[in-house]
Amino acid sequence: MVPRMTPGDLTTIYTARSFITMDDERPRAEAVAVRDGRVVAVGSLSEVREAVSGECVIDETFADHIVTAGFIDQHLHPFLGASTLTTEVIAPEDWVLPERTFAAATTPEEYDQRILEAHDRLEPGEWLFSWGYHSLWHGELSRERLDRLTGDRPTAVWQRSVHEWYINSSATEALGITPESMTGFGIASEQLDVERGHYWENGWMLALGRYLMPLFLTPERMRTGLGLLVQYLHMNGVTAINEPGVFWAIEPWDLYREILGADDVPFLSTFMVEARTQPVRGVEGDAALAESRERIAFAGSEGKVAMVDRQVKLFCDGAIVSQLMQMADPYLDRDGLPDPRHHGEWIMEPDELRRMFDLYWDDDWQIHIHVNGDLGLDVLVEIIEDAQRRHPRTDHRTVIVHFANSTEALIDRIAAVGAIVSANPYYPVGFADRYGQWGLGPERADQMVRAASVLRRGIPLSYHSDLPICASDPLAMASWGVNRITPSGRVAGPEQRVSLHDALRAITIESAYSWQREHDLGSITPGKWANFTVLDADPYEVDPTRMASIRVLGTVFEGRWHPVPQAHADRRVAGHSGTLPMGGMIEPCGDHGHLCGCEVAEFIADWVEQHGRPAA
Repeated sequence: MVPRMTPGDLTTIYTARSFITMDDERPRAEAVAVRDGRVVAVGSLSEVREAVSGECVIDETFADHIVTAGFIDQHLHPFLGASTLTTEVIAPEDWVLPERTFAAATTPEEYDQRILEAHDRLEPGEWLFSWGYHSLWHGELSRERLDRLTGDRPTAVWQRSVHEWYINSSATEALGITPESMTGFGIASEQLDVERGHYWENGWMLALGRYLMPLFLTPERMRTGLGLLVQYLHMNGVTAINEPGVFWAIEPWDLYREILGADDVPFLSTFMVEARTQPVRGVEGDAALAESRERIAFAGSEGKVAMVDRQVKLFCDGAIVSQLMQMADPYLDRDGLPDPRHHGEWIMEPDELRRMFDLYWDDDWQIHIHVNGDLGLDVLVEIIEDAQRRHPRTDHRTVIVHFANSTEALIDRIAAVGAIVSANPYYPVGFADRYGQWGLGPERADQMVRAASVLRRGIPLSYHSDLPICASDPLAMASWGVNRITPSGRVAGPEQRVSLHDALRAITIESAYSWQREHDLGSITPGKWANFTVLDADPYEVDPTRMASIRVLGTVFEGRWHPVPQAHADRRVAGHSGTLPMGGMIEPCGDHGHLCGCEVAEFIADWVEQHGRPAA
């Protein structure tokens, strides 16, 4: 039965097997009244009836189901999700999309075979774009290896972290990239290697943002990708997303408003300005603040697709997925010894980060900062501490974003300075096995995302996918936080597991709190938007290891019911049919190293001796 559409002055009372409200004053309810898209009463059916004045209808669509506060993904990238998921996805884990599943490739041989299959499907001269490569599963990648695989076909591979690209010789020549054309751009020129076809962090933004993006990010691809993203987020029960940092030079704001803002799209999309590129573009001081205000005014801060007023995104160190975060202690090689070839990177140099942070802090903006390494976190926390001493602020809600590596002492300092944490719970699940064998070592790898330590200090904790870094599937994110089960079946850092209730808060009310939307999102409370996620089972009653496979039946967005197509719901459940993340990754063998932009001839020779050369 589909809920009846009622006029604005008519109240609909929804009943359910149980409403999980995420409101501490009334955590469970039997009925919820909705008018004009907002919740007007919550409680037992008799209580709600009594609270509602005027004509009303009772809708029993959810009588046999569990209705939760609408799921929120605190931090994802529509631009990156739309672009990566419309490429040839060849990643270490399955990617379950509404109409198809990209199966995992977990060895170099599987990776090469998948690239060759994609190559064979294309017309001569057509570009091959792929996303999902990771050296710890797929072996070292280089211009030479791609040349062997795809010959004269222009080929561009987006690394799993989306912070790196690899291109072959044909692509390099087609784009007109030379070592000379890439010099003289400061840190960006140091984060690329034209001869090896490798571009990372600021290097790929410099080289490929100027040369490759017009070919890759066509309007047709983005339109298709955003349409897929809408289906994907709905399939996973998402009712609100936040993109922390619009890169105006390449992101399609008009398409966002058209596609994400369409009447039948059942979720809210908010966006923030980013200040990472401002000093690179020579825009600083009052000019930077003015530019950010102008961006917000231009795009608007009201409606289904809107900018968040006076909130800004900054960056600290490099990506965790490519192990470019800045670590206080050295990275380790496969023998557990310090690896001099492997080092972290800065996205914003510390002095530049401090300068931009202070600018927005002093103007009383809320600041969200990407940070992954414990050294990066130490630099960031010191910047916040100094700013707080110089210009004290209360309820500033500075957000530590991603929060991959930390220490207990750093978490104490985060609590003392009044910052909050938005973490990606997939890091220990997806990467601890491999990073324990190479890069971080077992102890640091298992302690990624110290979520329980954060909660013990009373620090607000939200979860996010950072799509495409992990699936934008909030039930799965909550499950990863509760279980921390890796592909090998072990628990990474069991003392950092969180309770089911805290995990559900992290994908609802705490996410809303993190960008100051707790007044209208995140719980089923009178006065808030009537955004709900409808499930076929109660998360509090199922085996915690099976929580991700609870069926998402649909969502209610601003009072309107949007069922998930059964085929999409079935595919999602099938993708979580086991206890492994993303539908089942294979136990890593630990034989592969990491590039990190440096020469690794010795490692490649060792790998070739063990495995043979990749198929040509």
